[in-house]
Order: sequence, then structure tokens, then C-alpha cells
Amino acid sequence: MEHVRDVTRLPKAHLHLHFTGSMRPATLLELADKYGVHLPDALTGGEPPRLRATDERGWFRFQRLYDIARSCLRAPEDIQRLVREAAEEDVRDGSQWLEIQVDPTSYAPLLGGLTPALEIILDAVESASRETGLGIRLLVAANRMKHPLEARTLARLAVRYADRGIVGFGLSNDERRGMARDFDRAFTIAREGGLLAAPHGGELTGPSSVRDCLDDLRASRVGHGVRAAEDPRLLKRLAELQVTCEVCPASNVALGVYEKPGDVPLRTLYEAGVPMALGADDPLLFGSRLAAQYEFARRHHAFTDSELAELARQSVRGSAAPEGVRARMLAGIDGWLAEEAGPRPVTG
Repeated sequence: MEHVRDVTRLPKAHLHLHFTGSMRPATLLELADKYGVHLPDALTGGEPPRLRATDERGWFRFQRLYDIARSCLRAPEDIQRLVREAAEEDVRDGSQWLEIQVDPTSYAPLLGGLTPALEIILDAVESASRETGLGIRLLVAANRMKHPLEARTLARLAVRYADRGIVGFGLSNDERRGMARDFDRAFTIAREGGLLAAPHGGELTGPSSVRDCLDDLRASRVGHGVRAAEDPRLLKRLAELQVTCEVCPASNVALGVYEKPGDVPLRTLYEAGVPMALGADDPLLFGSRLAAQYEFARRHHAFTDSELAELARQSVRGSAAPEGVRARMLAGIDGWLAEEAGPRPVTG
């Protein structure tokens, strides 16, 4: 028996959560029934699938499951429910700040167009934040599988709604497709509009994709970034620049980026001084939410409570939260450490 603190009580910021992927499985089942959508077995509950996205077939399967789930979000009330429930789950896990990532073009056909879709999503974010007390902001993400001109359109739209709670601009989907430099103009538009740059990199491809995020897109955060662990010089650069890597350990294993939990290089990044913000990525598909990522670090990488508290601090520092919110969260983290640890079984 080891004395540990409850990670759900640890204040933290959640910086890597995808919109559809945040859905509760029970909600997906209800919406699929409502709209007559047939769900494959991998989306009907039970053991999360091992998707092996490191090969083309595995990524295609992952994307297909995601697209099927997204097709069940057809009305403003569906969007409102998804965001409210995602916020409730985050609050339960000790999150006090959530930055949820969305590509509004995916929802535009069923919600009246691109701008109406974004406004519906922003309305849902405002309502969920008010109802749950969770600070919630939005990152708009372009799809690197689509033409860079679409990314520029999204960047301009994101900047236009920055005063409604959009704080960042991302680039998602298969990083083996589409060069980062092709999207440099979109990221320039976003940065000049005051948004932080948070493209995906260093997940399905190696350190070079992280370097591209830094060199071509001037990223202040990198979605995933774990493959930087393969390049000591890149680790040093990330640490010197204090670029936060949004690390999603459970998803790394589920997608086959690493074979087993102990292979995820959390220790390598941490000891190199690279800031990390642990994230759940797509809980709908990977079966674990935010607090579970901290348990992952504790169980599989022997992170102490002091180290988990530092990971939480890094998530706060990497966020777009206002200074007052940051100060409150950082004080809460110190308070968590000051609590007396209780006996709790730790499984291997």
C-alpha cells in the first residue's frame, strides 16, 4: 500500500481534447438511435479498439470511426449536449480550464454553413462554461488533408471570433500528409490575429514533424510532440523555447505509436525540461479521460505526487488562461500537495 493523493482533486488544464472525440459513449448510442445511424462494434462500448494508426489501414479505420461518430451531431442541441457533458467530465477529473479543438467545416453542412456552425459551437461553449463553472475556450483546427486555402479561410474566421472565446489555431489529421510549410500563411494570419499556434506533430511521424511545426508554423504548443524524444537536440530546443507538448499517453498506445504504456517517453521529455500538458485526445475512442492520463504517468512511469503537480503546473502555464485564473489554479495545485496523502492501492 502506497500513500498517494487523489489525482481527480489535482487542479489542471486540459489542452488536447477533440470535439467529437470528447463524446460520452452513452450519448453516441442515443444520438445514433435518434438518427438511425448504424454504429460498428468498436463504437458501441466495451474495450477500446487498438487502431494501429501507424499503418495506413489503421489510420483509415480510426478516421472512419471518427466520421461515423461525427455524423450523429446534427442539431444545435446535440452540440450543446456534447460540450456540456465534456465539461462535466472534465470537472469530475479536476480540470479547471479546457481548450477544446474543433474543425467547424466538419459540422457546417448540417448546421447551416461554416459561420453558423462556429457560432452554434461558441454558444454551446459559453453555456457549458456558465453551467459548470469550468473555464472553456476553443481552438479552431484546419485539416492538413485539405487544401491550404481552406486553412486560411478558417484562420480568418477564427480571428474574427477571437473575442468570443477562440484562443488558438491548430492543424490536425494525418501528419504524414500535407507539408506543414503549406499552411504557413494560415498560421501567420492566426498569429497576427492574436491566436496561439498549436499544430499537431510528432505523433505518427518522427522528430522532423515537430521541427516543421517550430520552423514553418512557429508553434507555441505542439499537439502530441512525443516523437521529439528521439532527437536530443530537438528536446533541448523545445525546453529552451518552453514549447509545451500536448502529450496524450493513452491515445499513443491505442494508436500503436508505442507498443505498451511503459514505452511512452514521458520521463524523457520531463527530465529534458520540455513542458507537457497531458491530454485525453479522443476519450470516445480511447476509453480514458483526463485524470486517467495522470494515473498513467503515476502507474507506468513512477511519477511522484510532486512530479504530477509539476505536470499540472506545466499544463496551466501552457494554456491561454488569463493571469487571474492561472494564479488561482497554481495556488490550488500547491494546496493539493499540502493535503495529507491517503492510503490507496496502486496497481502495476
